Amino acid sequence: MTSRVLARSEWHSFFERMAKALQGKRADVEVTGIHLGDQIQAKSVPLLGITFDHKDDLLEIAMEGLDHLIHKPTSIAVLESADGLSALEIVDADQNRQIVTLVSPVRLPPPGE
Repeated sequence: MTSRVLARSEWHSFFERMAKALQGKRADVEVTGIHLGDQIQAKSVPLLGITFDHKDDLLEIAMEGLDHLIHKPTSIAVLESADGLSALEIVDADQNRQIVTLVSPVRLPPPGE
């Protein structure tokens, strides 16, 4: 596994490139901060996509039935494995950390096999 901090200039293009690879993934989203403590925002929710809008300075993590918005992110670090993107850590302007863990759903064999 490799982790790296993305340069702000590559945020938008990185998530555009990742769009196809993120299809079918599920997301766990945890928010931690000095004033928040640890809060689970989502647990194994189907991921629809992640985008960064530089005009509005907004990172959107779109999931089935839930949009997790991070206003004014200051840092984005990614963890990549042989299977692709496996986790993100986003720090916002209030120094809260948004930890997004991506997993592929377990594929079970059809009944009777």
